[in-house]
Amino acid sequence: MKTQPLNTSDPLQFVWQYGEVQVVVMGGIRLEGLDRLKSTLKVQYKQQVIRTNIDLYNDIQVEKLARKMAVQCSLGTSFTVKLLEELTNELEAHRIKSLQQLEVKKEKKVLSKEDKQEAIAFLSQPNLLQRTNELIGSSGVIGEELNRLLMYLVFTSRKRQYPLHIISLAASGTGKSYLQEKVAALIPDEDKIEMTMLSENAFYYFGQQELRNKFAVD
Repeated sequence: MKTQPLNTSDPLQFVWQYGEVQVVVMGGIRLEGLDRLKSTLKVQYKQQVIRTNIDLYNDIQVEKLARKMAVQCSLGTSFTVKLLEELTNELEAHRIKSLQQLEVKKEKKVLSKEDKQEAIAFLSQPNLLQRTNELIGSSGVIGEELNRLLMYLVFTSRKRQYPLHIISLAASGTGKSYLQEKVAALIPDEDKIEMTMLSENAFYYFGQQELRNKFAVD
């Protein structure tokens, strides 16, 4: 049977060709939960199209879909069963590869001995918050002395066990985006995740620990 490798270039829809049957996995698959392989499938054979939600690790669901495909598409049951087996193998391989890539340790930045000593000296001096606020102002964050300090402290709490969260609320054109962007620029890039739009599925493709101790700004 002539098949093509699973195409995962578009994370919103994986495409796989098995003979004359095209299978589109809508929304990709979740990397977490190795005890299940839930998928939203669009199966097309010539003019026949079948859309369904299925857990490919559920034998009853797989058998039911195989029979449905055989009847609606006039294909042999042995063919459709084999198709679903091969699809499961493809998705499993993709998931394992993706998880392995997530496990690759990223190079962690370490402070030099001199930088560490300088930081400890700065933290040990009196009036820490005042001096921190003055440095924030020196970096180019003009005005909003109280808000800029509060926002910076919230952003740095990302390293704590229970990080804080902050929402900027103000009328349009009053500078809340400016303040947020300027203070966010003070956070190291490796700890920062910038998002242009948040929705209920915005965090779908992040690994279970990928956002740990990270700072996400919208």
